[in-house]
Amino acid sequence: MPSLNRLVIGFKALRQLGLEPLALYGLYRVGLRTGHYKRVENREQRIEISDSRFEIRDLFNLPSRDELLKVLGKDGKEKLLAEANEIAAGKARLFGGEPVDLQLTFDAPLEHWTAYETTPSLFSNLYSPISDIKFIWEPSRFGSAFTLGRAYYLSGDEKYAEAFWHFTETFLDANPPYLGPNWMSGQEAALRLMAFVWAAQVFAASSHSTPERMQRLAKAVAQHAARIPPTLVYARSQQNNHLLTEAAGLFTAGLALAEHLQAEKWRKLGWKWLNWGFQHQIDGYGEYTQHSTNYHRLMLQVALWINVIARSEATKQSPVTSNNEIAYPAGTLSLPAVARNDILARVTKLHKGFPRKTLERLAAATHWLLALLDPVSGRTPILGANDGAYIFPLTVCPFDDFRPVLQAAARAFLDYELPRGPWDEMCLWFDIPLASKKYFKTESYLGDHLYAKKSWAYLRTAQFTSRPSHADQLHLDLWWRGLNIAQDAGTYLYNAAAPWDNALTTTLVHNTVSVNGRDQMTRAGRFLYLDWADAYRKTHLETDETILQRASAKHNSYLRQGVRHERTVTVYADERWQVEDELLTLRRIRKPLIFRLHWLLPDWEWEVENRESRFEIRLKSPYGWVILRIEANPSFSRVGLVHAGELIYGQGSISPIMGWVSPTYGVKIPALSFAVDTTSDETVKFTSEFAFPTDN
Repeated sequence: MPSLNRLVIGFKALRQLGLEPLALYGLYRVGLRTGHYKRVENREQRIEISDSRFEIRDLFNLPSRDELLKVLGKDGKEKLLAEANEIAAGKARLFGGEPVDLQLTFDAPLEHWTAYETTPSLFSNLYSPISDIKFIWEPSRFGSAFTLGRAYYLSGDEKYAEAFWHFTETFLDANPPYLGPNWMSGQEAALRLMAFVWAAQVFAASSHSTPERMQRLAKAVAQHAARIPPTLVYARSQQNNHLLTEAAGLFTAGLALAEHLQAEKWRKLGWKWLNWGFQHQIDGYGEYTQHSTNYHRLMLQVALWINVIARSEATKQSPVTSNNEIAYPAGTLSLPAVARNDILARVTKLHKGFPRKTLERLAAATHWLLALLDPVSGRTPILGANDGAYIFPLTVCPFDDFRPVLQAAARAFLDYELPRGPWDEMCLWFDIPLASKKYFKTESYLGDHLYAKKSWAYLRTAQFTSRPSHADQLHLDLWWRGLNIAQDAGTYLYNAAAPWDNALTTTLVHNTVSVNGRDQMTRAGRFLYLDWADAYRKTHLETDETILQRASAKHNSYLRQGVRHERTVTVYADERWQVEDELLTLRRIRKPLIFRLHWLLPDWEWEVENRESRFEIRLKSPYGWVILRIEANPSFSRVGLVHAGELIYGQGSISPIMGWVSPTYGVKIPALSFAVDTTSDETVKFTSEFAFPTDN
């Protein structure tokens, strides 16, 4: 039977994922087992020996210190220097969490990176306290370089440059090319490469940046770039951010190491797959292929990085006039037509900027994420997978504040802007002037969103063209005055012992209805859902003056159980939110089903009132009592309130993953998981109503 199940899953994966990604992944595995990657890397190392005279070129304009100080203010500068001081003292805030020791070395000898892919048990011998490789990869991405570099640039204090070089040389000594887990992923090599290139320019004036150190860093960039092309088939097979970051790393190396023998190859390969990725991984509505707000932000950061280095290179190669026409170097127009056209093609295709189709997708993607931005807190729903990635942390704002990236992307790709604030710092580092733009209001783009005066909601309805990361159709995220009232549980950990092996993808922890404890889709692996369930939304035009907006949606995930789920969300002028869930039976059901409505709420002081047909929970927010009332027809068969994996009210068995929310990777904090069950063989209806205090 297990073999049969694997065969069925294989056929489904082939049909739903497509032949190409599976074939590319198969090629990657063949390369691992045949030793192909070792042979390629040996050849690349021979090239390095014969091509060792190159340096890292400047790729961008550094911002004005006066403008940076104006944006940051006294508090922002102090916050930046305090974080840089932590790093200089050997601490790092992984994934935006609390400070931990900055670990860049291992306790055991290293083997070629392919050994850790083919024999995962080797990993446990390297650094025993760590069970999830992401905690090794994260500090080795050198996000710390951006904090140290910004602090050095503003203060001129050489201790920050000294710290950068200390950590860089520690890493390079402890992680020789292609040995150890830090070389397992082409993406990790690419992210580290871009951090090195940025740091080389920012620290160039330091007395600690000796010619010998700069030459070693240039060689390291070349070695990292050479790691990427052989396994680009893996990045292509994943059809996600791996391809974008690895292509960005290649394009960066091609520009930064212009004298390297492989520079032209890297630049062309990177540019090709960057534009392919942006054009194919962002759908027509602007949603990124990974169905995740954090991966969406990562994709926009890649676009902003490439945007600035490509524009800077365009200026060096051929200055651009005010009307965006190419201004050729003196004498160019007198060249023969063939040479003139060659310059035009080269500058337009490779340096002037992104192609029109790429820019259209980036504009749509920026718009999509802007509409999910809470205007008070700067946060977004924790939609989909959240691995804590923040690849260019050029801001003093916390990890969960999306305004730095969205301000820069809105200015770069939409000609819009958010209100001014410390989040403007990222614009300056990405060379985006703080000139006046059109002001963007999140209410101007409705999509799957509903708005009241002080609250808004996101109703999840997706038609999948790429693999989902969470089973979250018809999930509702509700926000009020910057507080996430009905929230998404997030991710917590990918690689851990059960039950925390990427367990928060399930329908059961989302704010929706499940049937018989089943997921909406078939979970076929830690990161794979099959039998994709599409959802469809309809906005209703209301004549009732007491109703601000109403939308309904449905999905057919439970057709095998003979049930269709329909949800209607209504927001009233008095800031009440009503959510009606109907579970329609489409055929005669032989055995009663268990229908479960779940809401994940903040960890606040609570009170309950339980009546036969209605349940009420009151939550004490910073601005007064928030009330959630739920009615069910037929009446409840069970009510349960779970806090941090423990049942604190009601009855029934619970899962240890209930009553938690993960704001960033590796962090989970208590929440209130509130669920009501009803059992029926006929149509079921739940009515939930959120009411907020009106006297505050």
